[in-house]
Amino acid sequence: MKLLASLTSPYARKIRILLAEKSLPFELVVDSPWEAATRVPDVNPLGKVPALVLDSSEVFFDSPVIAGYLETLHAPPALLPASGIERVRVRQTEALADGILDASVNAYLESKRPPEQQSAPSIERQLDKIRRSLDELERRATGRDWIDGDVMQLGDISVGVALGYLDLRLPQTDWRARRPALVALCDRLFARPSFADTVPPAG
Repeated sequence: MKLLASLTSPYARKIRILLAEKSLPFELVVDSPWEAATRVPDVNPLGKVPALVLDSSEVFFDSPVIAGYLETLHAPPALLPASGIERVRVRQTEALADGILDASVNAYLESKRPPEQQSAPSIERQLDKIRRSLDELERRATGRDWIDGDVMQLGDISVGVALGYLDLRLPQTDWRARRPALVALCDRLFARPSFADTVPPAG
C-alpha cells in the first residue's frame, strides 16, 4: 500500500506513526496538496493528505478513517479497544487531539496572511480552543501513564502528534507550562522511534 503524505502534515504523521508501531510495510509518497503539480486530488476528492492507497487500488482518506482501517488488519499492537465504551473513549481522545490540530492549522494559516488581512479575533478564538483542550487533556492525563488505559493507544499517539505540531507551528502557546502530565506523556512518546523518525522538517 501507498501513503500519500506531506512531511509537515500532522494528520499524515499520525498515520506514519501507526504504521511504524505496527511494523506494516508501505510506500511513502511525499506529495503536498499545496503544490501546483500535486496528485492528491486524483486519489482524494477533498484534496487532503493523508490518503492511503491499497494494493487493490481502493483509497481511504481522513486520518481517523485510515486509523480505523489499520486496526482491521489485526497487526499488533492493537491501538484501539475492540469494542465498547473503552473504544469510544479512545476515539474521543483522538477527536480532542485532532481538534487541537484543526485549530492550530487555522491559526497558523491566518497568521501567514498579509498583516492587514489578518483577523486577530479569529486567531485568538483558535488559540482559546487550543488552551481549553490542552487543559482538558492535562486533567485526563494526570496520575496516569497513558490517557485511556494501561497501554499506549491511538488517543495517546494523536495527542503526541498534536503537541508536536504546536512545537512546530505555534511555539508561543507554551503548552508545557503548568501541564506536567502532558509533558511526562510526551517525554514517553517522543522517545519512541516512531515519533523520532517522523519529526517534521522545520520551515
